[in-house]
Amino acid sequence: MYLPTRHRQHDPQAMQDLIRAHALGMLVTHDGALPDADHLPFEYVPAGSDGAGLLRAHVARANPVWRRAGQQVLAVFRGPAAYVPPDQQEKLETGGRVVPTWDYHVVHVHGRLRAIEDPAWLLDFLHGQTRHHEAPQPQPWSVADAPPAYIDGMLRAIVGIEIAIERIEGKWKGAPPA
Repeated sequence: MYLPTRHRQHDPQAMQDLIRAHALGMLVTHDGALPDADHLPFEYVPAGSDGAGLLRAHVARANPVWRRAGQQVLAVFRGPAAYVPPDQQEKLETGGRVVPTWDYHVVHVHGRLRAIEDPAWLLDFLHGQTRHHEAPQPQPWSVADAPPAYIDGMLRAIVGIEIAIERIEGKWKGAPPA
């Protein structure tokens, strides 16, 4: 990502907050010849004393992305973005030397992909994700609301993925878009 110094986000908390608020990330991998992008809802897991944290998600077993375990990958999280027309006052003051632009916030996360097929890990992950995303609902759904045999079948149909964050970059261009 082109990252002029004036747009570099240095605050790790601000980048983590963007990931949490805009959890649908774009995971970029390659199939050996071409780049590929999968759009996945990620969970950000804060770092312990051993690193910069983790990203976790799950995919359908039929999705080949999990077979790319071991690859260096890029996950992109995009926050609010807005077109910014030239300011009329600035246009008058500069003799028309203004142009439109875009304001946006984005975070790039780099790391190595790991696949997780352990049913206990997957079930724990799904319980946590469900609690998090269902919390604002008037009648939150729970994994326990579904028949156990159905959940067992679903667990066999998915694979967990995890990315240990090796590098994280944020670009805050312009004011926070509405």
